[in-house]
Amino acid sequence: MNLNHNRMNKVLSGLVLLVCSAPLFCQTSDKSFTVKKINETVTLDGNLDEAFWERAESAKNFQQYFPSDSILASQKTDIKMVYDNTTLYIGITVKSIGNDWTITSLRRDFRAGSSDNISLLFDTFNDGTNAFLFGINPYGVRREALISGGGQDLRGFTTSWDVKWKGESSIVENGYTAELAIPLTSFKFKEGETKWRFQSYQFDQQTNERSVWYPVPQNQLIFSLAFMGDMIFEEPLGKSRTPLALIPYVNLISEKDFDLNAGNNGIKVGGDAKVAIGNGMNLDITINPDFSNVEVDNLVTNLTRFEINLPERRQFFVDNSDLFSNFGGSRDANPFFSRRIGIANDTLNNSIENRIIGGVRLSGKLDENWRLGLFSIQTDEDLANKIASNNNSMFVLQRKVFTRSNISAFFINRQSFKDYNFLEEEDKFNRVAGVDYNLATADNKWVGKFYMHKSFQPDNTGDNNSFGAFAGRFSRNFNAFVDLVNVDGNFNSDLGFIRRKDIQKSATSLEAVIWPKSETINKISLQSFSVVTWTKNLNHSINGLNNSTSDFFHSLSLGSEFQNQSQFGVSLTNTFTYLIDEFDPTGIDGAVPLPANKGYHYNFLNARYTSNRANVFSYSIEAQKGRFFEGNITSFAGNMSLRIQPKTIISMRFNYNDIKLPRPYSSAKIWFVSPRIDYTFSKSLFWTTLFQYNNQGNRLGINSRLQWRFAPLSDLFLVYNDNYTVNGFTPRFRSINLKLTYWLNI
Repeated sequence: MNLNHNRMNKVLSGLVLLVCSAPLFCQTSDKSFTVKKINETVTLDGNLDEAFWERAESAKNFQQYFPSDSILASQKTDIKMVYDNTTLYIGITVKSIGNDWTITSLRRDFRAGSSDNISLLFDTFNDGTNAFLFGINPYGVRREALISGGGQDLRGFTTSWDVKWKGESSIVENGYTAELAIPLTSFKFKEGETKWRFQSYQFDQQTNERSVWYPVPQNQLIFSLAFMGDMIFEEPLGKSRTPLALIPYVNLISEKDFDLNAGNNGIKVGGDAKVAIGNGMNLDITINPDFSNVEVDNLVTNLTRFEINLPERRQFFVDNSDLFSNFGGSRDANPFFSRRIGIANDTLNNSIENRIIGGVRLSGKLDENWRLGLFSIQTDEDLANKIASNNNSMFVLQRKVFTRSNISAFFINRQSFKDYNFLEEEDKFNRVAGVDYNLATADNKWVGKFYMHKSFQPDNTGDNNSFGAFAGRFSRNFNAFVDLVNVDGNFNSDLGFIRRKDIQKSATSLEAVIWPKSETINKISLQSFSVVTWTKNLNHSINGLNNSTSDFFHSLSLGSEFQNQSQFGVSLTNTFTYLIDEFDPTGIDGAVPLPANKGYHYNFLNARYTSNRANVFSYSIEAQKGRFFEGNITSFAGNMSLRIQPKTIISMRFNYNDIKLPRPYSSAKIWFVSPRIDYTFSKSLFWTTLFQYNNQGNRLGINSRLQWRFAPLSDLFLVYNDNYTVNGFTPRFRSINLKLTYWLNI
């Protein structure tokens, strides 16, 4: 089965035609309400007792999203809005069968799916692509998020975004009321605008009901921006000019590296600034940024040959992040991955922090059709570890087309401006340019992507392209997609996430969904999923036939979702891996690796179950058993969570892999255990402690963080980190940080 360039190009051309010819009809909104302008003073106490609330129009008649999506919600939800020259005020009334609320935490930016709460989405540029989300629960705990990519998947849901606003709740008989005051400067919108698209969804754990103001079919995500009504302002909006925000910090640091027997005590200062440019653009400036207060990454047991993609958590990179990061294929061919900035490899090829000196970023809406993104970030040199100082820059221009689609062009440049004697000629600069077309129809049934990227660096004259196409159709009873990827052998993106090069890859999925009329089962799905990867310069024999297949993965899975929100699934997988390089999956020091230039066939069975996350004790469990390369594998993984509401969550993630390979190759029992304690003393004082034990990496890590939010978006952090080697339990690195940040609007 040999797929050459010409054949791949023909397949890609056909897929591009399919993507570009998909139906692009416009979905018109049939639900709307008017937002009236007021002059009265608002007392924000969660009680809707001001006279103007009586005059305000309502967004009401919520419809069920779960367990059904075809009837009105059993409990009433009513939303009213008014505004003045500076602020949007929202009054909310939520009814239920009692006041036995599920509250997971008093921490801001709580996870919504497992608790009682209501969320509000505002598409201020009416493009169906980006939106602001604000939410509140019965205890008055708030959250905010940015929605990007039309809300098509969880990658477009960013809770790391923070902005100043106020909200209070009041529990009443069989329900709660809430008042929100959101400064208009917290949004971005066109001056003179008279209409925003709006949606709200509400979770009621007492009735096991999820409801939405504008109807959303269950085959779509509840925060999909394809399904929204209209909020119409009584008078046109004026300028939305966010005040200049200065966010300085001071960090007192004490740390010791036990491997190097070196310590450091010091003070670090720096900060950020946010400047509004017009109604839709932000200028972000950072000087000597510090990320010691950012949550640590979750460790992952990696049994593959490839790098793991971990999410971005640093605040500077969050706002409008989709504008920069949604190019190419997120799994195989993403030309920009922000976590590359500020991280480098030392002389032993270990990943270490590479200090960011400073940076600027301009991003946002030029008008209702155009978005612009531009950043330039300078990293410091580290001569002891042979790390050069680099400028990292990117330019993006995006144009909206049709209803919810867009076309984007970008240019990335990573360049060292000094001549270092340890720097090879081919490492002096790396540049990538490309164009992407993203399709999303008005009803979100058709989604797609087509991209072409090219890299440039010294002595790189050819074979440096990356291109691909994706097309998917998602309906109530049938879902299907095709994803094609090509990455040339000399395609390099130093600021990207490229798992492997010199490949062509095809992924296809067919899924049938049944919605039985049952009091127990909500839906049943049967899916066939296949991934085949060809390495272009590979030629080996399978069953006597020469081909270039380096990997394939075929699975058949059966899944069910129950009316109590629990889920169960089982799958059977057939896998082939051709090792081009020798590989040790155990990660044990001194292990004998599996030999290169050999193909391995193996099958395994996987089963998984997830309980209702709203339960006081919830859990998920996954088990796998079968062949693994030359041997066998038995795996267990899961997550358990105990809620002592409303202040405490005790949880634990775990993963166990028993790998048995024939001699002389190494067998191993690989453990990963990570307990976590979250305790919220109040809505402004939080404590989190995380332990992470992994014998594959010979590592035990402890991260404990106390956060006091003493003013809006202003915090005092006390962060303790400790790392040990598992063998011998000897310390490796220890640090303690006392960090003060203050958000000042000018």
